[in-house]
Amino acid sequence: MTNLAMRVLMACAVNRGTVLRKHVLALAINASEAHLAVVINQLSRLGFITTLRGRNGGLSLRLAPEDISVGKVFRLFERGVPLAKCFDRAANICPLSSCCRLNTSIGRALEAFFRELDGVTLADLVIGNAGLSQLLLVEEPGEA
Repeated sequence: MTNLAMRVLMACAVNRGTVLRKHVLALAINASEAHLAVVINQLSRLGFITTLRGRNGGLSLRLAPEDISVGKVFRLFERGVPLAKCFDRAANICPLSSCCRLNTSIGRALEAFFRELDGVTLADLVIGNAGLSQLLLVEEPGEA
């Protein structure tokens, strides 16, 4: 879901000021509309995008690309998803858990991963990225 969320946000940033329709977006980012609907709903609830219903409906960025931290997106979408079973107290069946030091090291490494992404914004991913723009720029009907 995190990967899909980032694709949606990048597409919205490339098409800033345009209301993107879900079916067009699904084609552009190679995603099923069903999975996309779940991610769009979550991005909207989290305040990253605005959605509009109806004939002229779709989605667009709610925040400026420079105000969206990739680390924040990853944290929010990965929240509650354990990296390994030993991180999930309910599902943990490892007999080493009581004395294992690996999970502490992995936890620190994961936090370092998120901290690194905290310094990256959506703007960093899209501004000046001609290849991404070429792949994700959506033409409105009648523009061609």
